[in-house]
Amino acid sequence: MLSAMEPAMPTFHHPAEELPICAEVDVLVVGGGPAGVAAAFSAARLGARTLVVEQFNCLGGVATAGGHGHICLFSSYGNPVWGTDELVVGGIPYEMAVRVAEAGYGTFDRRNADFEVEGMKLVLERMAEECGVRLLYHTFFVRTLVEDGKAVGAVVQNKGGRQVILARRIVDCTGDGDVAASAGCPFEQGNSEGQCQPVTLMFQIGGIDIERIRAYQREQADNKLTATWKRAQEAGDMRPFQSVVMGWWWSATRPDQLGVNFTHITGVDTTKAEQLTAATIEGRRQAVETIRIYRTYIPGMESCYLISTPPTVGLRESRRILGDYLLNKEDLMAEREFPDSIGYGSFFIDIHNTKGIGMDTRTVRPHNGFKYQIPWRVQLPRGIENLTTAGRCVSLTHEALGSVRVMPQCGILGQAAGTASALSLARGCTPRALPVTELQASLRQQGCILDAADVVRVNAALPPRAAVPVNCPAHLPRCA
Repeated sequence: MLSAMEPAMPTFHHPAEELPICAEVDVLVVGGGPAGVAAAFSAARLGARTLVVEQFNCLGGVATAGGHGHICLFSSYGNPVWGTDELVVGGIPYEMAVRVAEAGYGTFDRRNADFEVEGMKLVLERMAEECGVRLLYHTFFVRTLVEDGKAVGAVVQNKGGRQVILARRIVDCTGDGDVAASAGCPFEQGNSEGQCQPVTLMFQIGGIDIERIRAYQREQADNKLTATWKRAQEAGDMRPFQSVVMGWWWSATRPDQLGVNFTHITGVDTTKAEQLTAATIEGRRQAVETIRIYRTYIPGMESCYLISTPPTVGLRESRRILGDYLLNKEDLMAEREFPDSIGYGSFFIDIHNTKGIGMDTRTVRPHNGFKYQIPWRVQLPRGIENLTTAGRCVSLTHEALGSVRVMPQCGILGQAAGTASALSLARGCTPRALPVTELQASLRQQGCILDAADVVRVNAALPPRAAVPVNCPAHLPRCA
């Protein structure tokens, strides 16, 4: 990681320029990942003119551009199979999972959604069209426009040059907190030593036999195959870049293919393009090396081959924008309840080793049924109005981020931010001044699960697991 004492770059004076205004909207969502799509869909459904600015060529973020065709956890936590039968995530994240399965691009069992990346892209664009959300791909955020302590728009850059989008509300769904940081909001980055979790370049392989792979996993002491990778390294067949399987994502709709979460690159500051470039090159090198290792050591992968690597590395951590509340590990482990809850998290505290291979010793596997509430206040950046955050850049400690950063929770945060943006416009107040009871009432109407009573009500209305997915239950509305 680059040192905080890194010398400043030399400067070049550029004369002031008049920038064209390319759009004026009610709600500008910067970033079209799981947080961004939920923010945009919810705001548009409530009548706000909504625009998503996205640097890649699709919606979905890490689920699509990042090649991660697996979303979990929609249920409360459970060992050893991770999830339970208790659904704790509703709203738009649930709808995304159901719709990609109904479209024939994946499967969803109320715990996990496994899907074809290209299918998810199509489903999300269809939802955007149904909701009336405008999309602007191949466009980079440059800086936030602030007047009198309020965010009023953003400068963006694309093939048309540098332009301005004026917005009455902005939702920062960049993952890295780019919008809030540009607006001058305080933030933290990394652990106590400033080190962030490693990045991973996903990749897709074909030519696999899933039943033989699973049989091999069952025969081993642990399904992460630690002994296998140690044996490969001791034999000189594998560089020591990883010690556990982070994830082999398989969908019944593509039975001969596997999404691989295995590469591991440490010491990366994800706010630096130079370091992202180096990490991408190293990740692709690891991916190619992994194919050879799998062919040699894993039954069912003797003929596997590389299909693709995605256009971006998967980023677990960078800036965490400080808000009106800082959610911490103790809140999560105590399963603390909050009067301003906007939804549940339930993933284990998943912290990858910041200095070496494998998992960090601070990783925590909680008890069966584990779930915790997420307060709205973590989405309200200090010192700015009309700007909210959603996704992994909200106000969390390094340890709490290990759980909250996963995609269903990013979607929950996005739906809250998009809803608050639209409701505050209708009420004529800032998102911070919006009565939280109004926000919560609207989220419940949208099928979100905020508290224990919602958990009971929603789960009572669900069809048996074997019937999922058939149709969205009436209380989990689809785009209309």
